Amino acid sequence: MDTAIETSLESMGDWQEDLYEDVHRHPELSMQEERTAGRIERELAQLGLETRRFGGTGVVAVIENGKGPTVLARADIDALPVTEDRIVDYRSETDGVMHACGHDFHLSALLGAVRALVENREGWSGTYVAVFQPGEEEADGALSMLRDGLAEAVPRPDVALGQHVMPGIAGQVAITDGPVLSQGDSVHITLHGRGAHGSMPHLAVDPVVLASSIVLRLQQIVSREIPPGSFSVVTVGALNAGTKSNVIPATAELRLNLRHYDTDVRDQVIAALERIVRAECEASGCPQEPEFEYYDQYPLTSNDPEQEQLVRAAFEEAFDDGQVITMAPATASEDFSHLPDAFGAPYVYWTVGGTDPDLYRRAQAAGTIASDVPANHQSAFVPELRPTLAVMTRAQVVAALAYLDGAASDHPDSGTPEESASDTSDGAAAAPPRD
Repeated sequence: MDTAIETSLESMGDWQEDLYEDVHRHPELSMQEERTAGRIERELAQLGLETRRFGGTGVVAVIENGKGPTVLARADIDALPVTEDRIVDYRSETDGVMHACGHDFHLSALLGAVRALVENREGWSGTYVAVFQPGEEEADGALSMLRDGLAEAVPRPDVALGQHVMPGIAGQVAITDGPVLSQGDSVHITLHGRGAHGSMPHLAVDPVVLASSIVLRLQQIVSREIPPGSFSVVTVGALNAGTKSNVIPATAELRLNLRHYDTDVRDQVIAALERIVRAECEASGCPQEPEFEYYDQYPLTSNDPEQEQLVRAAFEEAFDDGQVITMAPATASEDFSHLPDAFGAPYVYWTVGGTDPDLYRRAQAAGTIASDVPANHQSAFVPELRPTLAVMTRAQVVAALAYLDGAASDHPDSGTPEESASDTSDGAAAAPPRD
């Protein structure tokens, strides 16, 4: 890494920690991130960068620095409707809202990476596209930016980069090829029965009994229809029906959550799900077909193997021995991959641990990680500020420099910052080959 960039990373601690603490104190729900977006815009303006909004509260800055590859780096910025219960000096000041998923770390790290690159343009060549994305928690933030013209407004990236803070030893970087995060679907099913007096069940088509039968039958999809080596989750999170003990309602509602690493397995599960629901409705004599609504749909996050190897090698060179590990795929989901998919670009996504090392190791030894280590979306999930934030910032820079690795002065044909960095003609820093 260029010495000047290294110095920048080591010297931004106070500024960056103040930034993080301010964002953590003022969390904003999905697609409502006006204050957060404004703070991001001010920080980028102080670096002399022009910004543009996409999807309402999404902020994008393009840093052109001669010829070479184009790297897109993304951070999500929204918070959750969770009440913080961990006592820290910078705890949330917004009732019922907190950064319970660590997006405050993500945006602070990306702003730090932008600052290091902007202040040291002589140490790299190409184009860096910084995307601060709203609404990840509602699965629509990336799509909202794309609907607003993002893909047409910025250079096509040769690679996209993303990261997430997770439970794990603070500062430990985890990466893998192939599936990283699951594909997620939520399903709202409406069952139509026939209501009646509770004392006259023979006059009803009871949707409560019907829904109960469906819930039990759905458990057999994973255990009896999906091969044992394939990952699949079918969770019934809600069953709602009726209002009074002596009234058989006319309808019942189910809400399900599905998670997969393989789209073929997902398609098989959805087909089985609809088959079972329709068959149970027919067996019960329902007067109307069931209704299916699919929502909060997250794409599969699966790292390009070739690009993952390149970024992993850069991480292993930049971080201490043992600090970079191979992660197991997580069952959580993300909408990050919508962005590179829209460009037809490969991507690399990794995680960084944010748990106090002593706490994590004790829980690991006792087999109590699930109960003793706060996880994303929990009210006590406030990752350790140090060294987590510094490591996440370094990871963003190191991953970007795996592509933007030639100093501008080393490229005799390098263009001015105003020229498009997507041009990889002779003399430009060529992007690594991709599928």
